[in-house]
Amino acid sequence: MSTEKLIDRKHYVLVHGVCHGAWSWYKVKPRLESAGHLVTVLDLAACGTNLKKIEDVNTVSEYSEPLLQLMATIPPNEKVILVGHSFGGLSIALAMEQFPEKVAVGVFLTAFVPDTEHDASYVMEKFIESIPAAEWLDTEFSKSGNKTSMFFGPKFLSDKLYQLSSTEDLEMAKTLLRQGSLFMEDLTQQKNLFTKQGYGSVAHTFIVCEDDLAIPLKFQHWMIQNAGINDVFEIKDADHMPMFCKPRELCDFLNQISIKYA
Repeated sequence: MSTEKLIDRKHYVLVHGVCHGAWSWYKVKPRLESAGHLVTVLDLAACGTNLKKIEDVNTVSEYSEPLLQLMATIPPNEKVILVGHSFGGLSIALAMEQFPEKVAVGVFLTAFVPDTEHDASYVMEKFIESIPAAEWLDTEFSKSGNKTSMFFGPKFLSDKLYQLSSTEDLEMAKTLLRQGSLFMEDLTQQKNLFTKQGYGSVAHTFIVCEDDLAIPLKFQHWMIQNAGINDVFEIKDADHMPMFCKPRELCDFLNQISIKYA
């Protein structure tokens, strides 16, 4: 690898959404690596190949522990580009709060973006209020310990998450999905989880997915305004899973972001 390539090399940490896993990034990881970058993908607790069961994960911090453990290993003089998809936005926000000096920029990919003015649950509560119960289609909700767990049904997957993605990627998701949670019971008890000094001190960007039916365009724009994010990119003709339906466009934006912030 040339010296120039080494100088330009960035470290991306890609964080998946609820019920998904590191496998979500199988199209994005090799594209970024082929451009000379270091890419880390991981399974959050009780996701993908992580051995924990959702019954044993009760807080968003426990859920995000694999990411927080990874961040602790990053050398003090290095910064990563954190990319959080969907509910992964909460996990990267936690990492930004605890390790602000190790994050060049937090990229919220049609993801939930907390703010520093309200309680940790605020944005999630607004989202849940905005979605009529019927819109969840065949998603299954059940009591699991001290929290509510969830599992996306095939109709919700095909109609709301993967409607512009390939049949093959939809089938892969049906095979690999695991039960998850939004950890609302935990979030409602957290008052000062995200501070201006920690999370708020790190640069934020947002990537909008125009045809996302799971986190609708209107709500994406509301979150951007609520969090005061000025650096916004938009992927056209993208459903909730841009890493599957628009991987090239997503990688192009991630590269632009890396040049600007890292």
